[in-house]
Amino acid sequence: MKHLTILAFLLFSFGLSANAQKTVPNVTVKTLDGQTINLKDYILKSGKTVILDFWATWCSPCKKELDAIADYYEEWQDEYNVELIAITIDNQRALPKVPGMVESKGWTYTIFAGNEESMRNAFNFQTIPQTLVATKDGVIVYEHNGYVPGDEVELEEQVAKASEK
Repeated sequence: MKHLTILAFLLFSFGLSANAQKTVPNVTVKTLDGQTINLKDYILKSGKTVILDFWATWCSPCKKELDAIADYYEEWQDEYNVELIAITIDNQRALPKVPGMVESKGWTYTIFAGNEESMRNAFNFQTIPQTLVATKDGVIVYEHNGYVPGDEVELEEQVAKASEK
């Protein structure tokens, strides 16, 4: 009987950890004009499915990914009530390049700046681009790193699923 009790406890404990959901952490980012924003609060208040895309001005795959998504973004906003938040991890020296690049590319995303080390630690990633999809409740339901042409098709599928939740 003792063994059955221990086994039941272990199965119950495993079930709890298997159901644990990864959520957007409480981290601060800055707007391009220097305002501090709590990212989790921002997402929860938006009421939208959110794509988080970590990028930098020096990262060619990052720019290619954001360019590819731009072709679909307006349609995704209408169809899935989604917002793309592009968080640059550029350092203080490179950060002044961001507004000009965003404007020249015609990206209509929400752009925030985050400390590279803080973002990597909070979201547990090593390389960029790092792309995540979170539900309107802040639950992360998809993560992907790197970019090859066509990844935006998988991203749209994930956004569609997340918007149903």
